[in-house]
Amino acid sequence: MTNIQDIIVESNVSIRHALEIIDKGSKQIVLVVDNNSKLIGTVNDGDIRRGILKGITLDETIESIYYRTPTVANISEAKENIIRLATSKRIHQIPLVDNDGKLVGLDILDELIENKQKDNKVILMAGGLGTRLRPLTENIPKPMLKVGGKPILQTIVEKFASYGFVNIIMCVNYKSEIIKEYFGDGSKFGVNIEYIFEDKRMGTAGALSLINEIPKEPFFVMNGDLLTNVNFEHLLKFHLQNDSVATMCVREYDFQVPYGVVNVYDGKINSIEEKPVHKFFVNAGMYMLNPTVLNEIPNDIFYDMTSLFDKFIKSGNNPLSFPIHEYWIDIGKEEEYEKANREFFSVF
Repeated sequence: MTNIQDIIVESNVSIRHALEIIDKGSKQIVLVVDNNSKLIGTVNDGDIRRGILKGITLDETIESIYYRTPTVANISEAKENIIRLATSKRIHQIPLVDNDGKLVGLDILDELIENKQKDNKVILMAGGLGTRLRPLTENIPKPMLKVGGKPILQTIVEKFASYGFVNIIMCVNYKSEIIKEYFGDGSKFGVNIEYIFEDKRMGTAGALSLINEIPKEPFFVMNGDLLTNVNFEHLLKFHLQNDSVATMCVREYDFQVPYGVVNVYDGKINSIEEKPVHKFFVNAGMYMLNPTVLNEIPNDIFYDMTSLFDKFIKSGNNPLSFPIHEYWIDIGKEEEYEKANREFFSVF
């Protein structure tokens, strides 16, 4: 996702100004927004040339020439889906919008395909006992359970590698020798893997205190029992653009009360709601953290990620949420494991 501040305009700017932006930059496009930052159209060199052929002058506004129905993608869309969309439409730029239609970025096809390797580390929490999945995890760690014919952890590693994130640290404990023997140094998967051994339960944040070398760039932390199509590149860009110290991926969770809910005040019934649906955002087990965060984690004790975020909230550091809407499943129970196997090939 490329920086877009220099190519955003409103519809009252002149065609000449739009042309200057296109000629000056490498993106070859101007993104048109309304006063609420919602994307309403695009302008490229072809739009301007067609306008000139119709007799429109460069001093007129772009109102009469901008393209009002551009192809866009949601900020949470997976990289491979954006590539597929761009190639099918034969276009090279895809504006990115949030759920409200607000412009948040731009993907360029050549950059998506190029897949440069990035320095940001990926820390995978793979040390859990998997007790809720017994007896499946009697002889194998949960992240090594096979979904779609290969270990969950392999799908996660391959997914990060497809975005250019190849420097991976695995925090291991239960039957760690199975994970180490399978992945080795990561070279056969096109990545570099280091291991941190937890000799006791450390929690999702506590394990970070065991890192030998503090990362120089913001880094990912992810539970090793998740399968998701989240766009990791967009998560990193969101974190950086918002100058966040810590960003948590969240997912909407619906819960329907199976009864009619009676709202009572001072003994009197005010209203009755029949089987209302309550919506919450839940922790999706994926995070983007700045290196300075490691200074806030106590050494050698159990410390959960929720405690870390709670600490930031109380100190006014304002950690951010990154809502994900694409495929996501936490494989914590046998029914979720079976569901993931049913859905794997249709998703991945």
